[in-house]
Amino acid sequence: MYPGLLLPLLTVLGIALAALVLVAVRQPVSRRPAFRQVARRRTEAALVIGGSMLGTAIVIGALVVGDTLNLSVRQEAYRTLGPVDERVVAPPGPAGSAVAERLASLADGPDVDGVLSARTTQASAVSEADGRTVAEPRVLAWQMDFDEASRFGAAGGDSGLGGPVPPPGAAVINEPLARSLRVGAGDPVTLYLFGAPRSYRIERVVPEQGLAGVGLGGRSSRNVFLPPGDLDSAARTAGAEPYAVTFVSNRGGVEGGDALTERVTAGIRQALGPLADGTTVETPKHTVLRDAKQAGDSLGALFLMIGSFSIIAGALLLVNIFVMLGEERKSQMGMARAVGMKRSRLVGSFTLEGAVYAVSSALPGAAIGVAVGWGVAVVAAEIFRGWSVGGSSIRVVFDVTPTSVLNGLAMGLLIALAAILATSVRISRFNIIAAIRDLPATPGKGPRRRLLAVSTALAVLCACVAVPAVAGSSPEATYLLPALALVFATPALLLVLSRHAVTTLVAGTVLAWKLLAPVVRPGIFDTPSMAVYVIQGALAAFSAVILVSDNQRTLLLPVRRLLRRPTENGLAARLAVAYPLAKRFRTGATLVMYTLIVFVLVLLTEISGVLRAGVDGVVADATSGYSLRLDYNPQVAGDRLLTELRDGRSAAGISAVTPLLTARGRATDPGHRTTRPLDAAVVGVPDGAITGITFRERLPGLADDAAVWRALASDPRYVVLDAFFGSTGGPAGDFYDPGDTLTLTDPGTGREDRKVIAGVLGNGLVFYPGTGAGSTTYPVVQSERATRELFGAQARNASALVRTGPGTSPDALATRLQGEQLASSLVATPIESDLRRQFDSSTAFFRLMQGFLALGLGVGITGLGVVMVRAVRERRRTLGILRALGFRARTVRRSFLWESAFIAFEGIVLGSLLGVLTTWLMYGNSAAFEGLEGGFPVEWTSICVLAAATFVASLLATTGPARRAAAIRPALAVRVSE
Repeated sequence: MYPGLLLPLLTVLGIALAALVLVAVRQPVSRRPAFRQVARRRTEAALVIGGSMLGTAIVIGALVVGDTLNLSVRQEAYRTLGPVDERVVAPPGPAGSAVAERLASLADGPDVDGVLSARTTQASAVSEADGRTVAEPRVLAWQMDFDEASRFGAAGGDSGLGGPVPPPGAAVINEPLARSLRVGAGDPVTLYLFGAPRSYRIERVVPEQGLAGVGLGGRSSRNVFLPPGDLDSAARTAGAEPYAVTFVSNRGGVEGGDALTERVTAGIRQALGPLADGTTVETPKHTVLRDAKQAGDSLGALFLMIGSFSIIAGALLLVNIFVMLGEERKSQMGMARAVGMKRSRLVGSFTLEGAVYAVSSALPGAAIGVAVGWGVAVVAAEIFRGWSVGGSSIRVVFDVTPTSVLNGLAMGLLIALAAILATSVRISRFNIIAAIRDLPATPGKGPRRRLLAVSTALAVLCACVAVPAVAGSSPEATYLLPALALVFATPALLLVLSRHAVTTLVAGTVLAWKLLAPVVRPGIFDTPSMAVYVIQGALAAFSAVILVSDNQRTLLLPVRRLLRRPTENGLAARLAVAYPLAKRFRTGATLVMYTLIVFVLVLLTEISGVLRAGVDGVVADATSGYSLRLDYNPQVAGDRLLTELRDGRSAAGISAVTPLLTARGRATDPGHRTTRPLDAAVVGVPDGAITGITFRERLPGLADDAAVWRALASDPRYVVLDAFFGSTGGPAGDFYDPGDTLTLTDPGTGREDRKVIAGVLGNGLVFYPGTGAGSTTYPVVQSERATRELFGAQARNASALVRTGPGTSPDALATRLQGEQLASSLVATPIESDLRRQFDSSTAFFRLMQGFLALGLGVGITGLGVVMVRAVRERRRTLGILRALGFRARTVRRSFLWESAFIAFEGIVLGSLLGVLTTWLMYGNSAAFEGLEGGFPVEWTSICVLAAATFVASLLATTGPARRAAAIRPALAVRVSE
């Protein structure tokens, strides 16, 4: 992922590593202490490397997920298209032959490798497998020249369809159809061509690749290739005409030809001349490759956003470690500075030591990241199967590119090196005399003049820029700029208020703004960008932890009686809170790690709970009493099917049938997110037939939902959309409103019509194509009259909505109707079952993200373990003195365990509270949650399980250091500092 970042990242990393090598070579006084410390502290070094390794693994894992999704969608180009770059579909009739003749001349052009004409129709198939009848209503029957097909595309390439021509009575099928019918070579099948049955023997089964996998939309095509003349014969018998399809292969490979798409498409339209009206020119490969990049980038960004909280935790772990190292070596550093060592040499020594840890963690982190990406791909494959439409779904194929690995390594190393350098600069600033005498650092009386002037100017600048940003609901700036203004104002506030008051005021105000911003400006969540969630979570965690850390003594007042007890437990409790209160920075850094990760885990848990609680309301809104969506072949069904549904064998279980007029169109984006036309499934609804489906937004002046449907029937300018129209990933958002306009185009004739959005549907699932159309095809709903006026004969009754009678099972009725209307290629989709299955898949996807984030929890727990390991070494003499004064070993052990429990408990509680509160505010103010009317549930069970597991893991991570602290021998500890 992100090939454009590779060169800049590697350049910056190369400069950083070159600078470190230069320091190591030219400054032996910095190099020797650094390498000596790494060799001496092997246990601590292993823990630090482990924390850094997880941070790198999370970055690479997120990028590998993007690679996997990118390849998985790109595989569609290989599997279902192969050498096919453009597809020209002519309407049934004599125009098809004329189109094929005009396009044949393109084969001699310099940009084209081949032109292939074919004829096709929608069909259905039946087989007998293991004594049972197996039917498949979604079949494409093809007639093409096998010799020309085998030579189609680049010379020496694989067209996907070759071999001998099937003899009369035989047919070639592809693997998806063979799997669906459970048949193989030599088995008999019955095909329904134009409604009439014909028997065939399967000559051979070919892989779903290139021409053998090609279709007219959707991701999976079940194809049968007939002997020469069979399709034309069946059409003449039925008095019908198949579609004429011409495939064009651009010069270059499967993906290389995409660059010529625009030029070749222009040549096709020029060659068609007057026949361009009524003929559809499609660029399926360009669409697939574009969708692949979009899907990969979107999912990769999502996982990178989730992983960014773990990356922040990993950076804080490094900061914490080096702060503790600085505290431990304060006297040594003071003496080194006293004898003439420059501060730059001290910074170089610490940075070199940290660089050793970071570089040592790079390769293991990369290996773990690839393994994490593979695990996500395995789980995602099952989830995407649940999102299939009409048997069509993304087939997840694991992939990892060198670009992603190098990007991840570079990002991980640069983040680690930046954290280490910043911390090294900070800890190198100390009073030499106080450091030699091991005295605690004392804050200055006030800010320096230069710092005061610069920070005040920055505060004013951020405040001025924040006003228009907040007024315009700019997502990232609304959160970030007011917070930065307050932080930069801190030095000025210190002139008039105490440090404690300023810290509490700034942290409390930032936290309050983070919580109130969605209420004041609810539009900030209406963006597909993931950065806003990272900023929101980071601000929440840091401000809450700073507020708590600066007011710990106040928060501990309820347990002061326990702390004052003259008992062994009281003594252990006082020791447990003494160091966290004294070392607020390191305690705060550990708390932030816990708070960040638990916050996001609880947030995901709550969102899953909101989805589950709202599914019944969504089902009711989406169906509005309709139980089934039917999609069928209008060439065969005509008006006969609707009559049979109302009066046929299954009519007793059907209470109402509403036909839908459908057409394929293109539309501009009313949200202005892209300038390219969007694929639209145009749906014409009968006047007055649909009144119960609800809207989340209506045009001013339309009092209720029924008024929107009446406006649609009376005025052909009006259309309705759902909230996902033109969605490019992330939350649905609110990018357009009733009253906004779009241009709807008939791709066959080029006719355009300006439309006005009359309403935004609460849920438009029933209007989405049910036979596996592309994932970027969005419904545009208007009246039947408006649809016929724009699309003419292309608009056909090919779908219907069905209400079932009392006591009728929609699933059972769907199966029965598909059997009765097999000749019409009818596909019946139970709306409620399909919607619940998609909700289950969404919930599973949230669990997948929670599992990915669990790596970050590992970073936090590792951080606590590292802090406690270092604490044992740092407090060695103090513990020896306490033991010499009579403290029992179990008191020391208990104090260490309680200290880690205290930190973990605070982090878990803070993260849980922030997670629940943030989700509640999002639920009430974000457009992404509109239509979910099940109320806001608090997932107590899941949160408690998460909290308990985190708490127990934290105690286990501290068990080893606690035992080591209890085993310290007083005489050795007091006499030798090491």
